Amino acid sequence: MVANSTSILDRREVERLVREVLRQKLRGQINPPPEREQRAVAGSKSHGPPHPLVVNVSARHMHLNQENLEILFGRGAQLTKLKDLYQAGEFASEQLVTVVGPRQRIIPNVRILGPLRNYTQVELSCTDGIYLGIDLPLRISGNHEGAPGCTVLGPNGAIHLNSGVIRAQRHAHMSTEDMAHYGVKDGDEMQLRIDGPCGLTFAGVKVRYHPKVILEVHIDTDEGNACDLESATNMELVK
Repeated sequence: MVANSTSILDRREVERLVREVLRQKLRGQINPPPEREQRAVAGSKSHGPPHPLVVNVSARHMHLNQENLEILFGRGAQLTKLKDLYQAGEFASEQLVTVVGPRQRIIPNVRILGPLRNYTQVELSCTDGIYLGIDLPLRISGNHEGAPGCTVLGPNGAIHLNSGVIRAQRHAHMSTEDMAHYGVKDGDEMQLRIDGPCGLTFAGVKVRYHPKVILEVHIDTDEGNACDLESATNMELVK
């Protein structure tokens, strides 16, 4: 089976899902776990890294290919930029979708990130997965072979993903200079130490190499809330 392959839902199924969403809204039953805005805290350069250490919370989001974008938003649809993200060329779009889990619970207003990719993938937190009834595997983005699926509703149509729903493993984007400074290579795992009132040490931070990236660590919403990232007083990456 091809990873994250999709099927277009027939009209009756789409209408049934929409009716269920409306019923839940009227009953006040749609209460997905809250998402706080993406947060960034710049670390000190006192240890001499080539770039300041920045940690960002990556909230729930979706990546799309062109085919699925057009199913959800209409023929010829293009992503429209809402704001730039930390890495050059990456952005949060204005487009939003609704994710439907196997328990018929939904999470509305899931944002599409750009640019478009050659696959479709949904990234959620562990709490989101529990709410939707999806046992999320911990994966690096793009590695969604055999991951569970879900239904996605857009303003112009709906798709069912056979696979492609994951919880993203915490990771550090590094350039050649960054890896040389920390003495690591692509695929290595590090620890992220967060000092502050709710200080924590996160293990299993996967190093992801790209020659043009700026040093940045991504953690998910659950992790950002656990360490209260906004209150952090110092951050450090260690082997």
